[in-house]
Amino acid sequence: MFLEGKRALVTGSTSGIGLAIARALHAEGAQVVLSGFGEEAAIAALCEELGAVHVAADLSRREGVEALMAGAGAVDILINNAGMQHVAPVEEFPVGKWDMIIALNLTAAFDACRLAIPHMKATGWGRIINTASAHSLTASPYKAAYVSAKHGLAGLTKTLALELATFNITANCISPGYVWTELVERQIPDTMAARGMTREQVIQDVLLTRQPTRKFVQPSDVAEMAVFLCRDASANITGTNISMDGGWTAE
Repeated sequence: MFLEGKRALVTGSTSGIGLAIARALHAEGAQVVLSGFGEEAAIAALCEELGAVHVAADLSRREGVEALMAGAGAVDILINNAGMQHVAPVEEFPVGKWDMIIALNLTAAFDACRLAIPHMKATGWGRIINTASAHSLTASPYKAAYVSAKHGLAGLTKTLALELATFNITANCISPGYVWTELVERQIPDTMAARGMTREQVIQDVLLTRQPTRKFVQPSDVAEMAVFLCRDASANITGTNISMDGGWTAE
């Protein structure tokens, strides 16, 4: 287990992609800090499963990120994964939703990085991995805030890579397309009702229409890439935006 002795913080890690990453890092020996929402009993069970601690924090506020980083302690691996989405035309986009999405998807990552980096520099080793999206490379209508935040996250990653290049600290993005998570699955019945479609039609003609493989990315796919980016073999992979989108952004 090559991550023994390393401490990893994964935001948005009580479900979905973040939980898959936390489990994969734990399997390689990392001490994991969880952060995310959920039922108290379910989070306690995850902490027991992973030998982890959970730090509750509102990452849409700078004070919340600072509280998270203080509660997590010094971390060697930082996975900025927490995020949210809202869909609306620009002229109708609620400004509060814009502010929330930019704060959670982009500003929180910046604050977590600035607070984690001093320890990484002091120890001469670190890994920063940002969960971006295919929308860090391309746009879709009605997703102004999300697309802007994910493009910004990709730019932040490149800047970090350049600043940290001589400190044995890497910074990379993983940019999945549609990932099969509970969040996506819960959207299907409403879309079926709204559009008069079958379940298979929603999956193929709405969700996967832009992914040439017509297959969902699995949370475990993203998790295994995150683990690889923590290996010594990836020491010269930095500043990259790794697409895992079934060919979406190849078009």
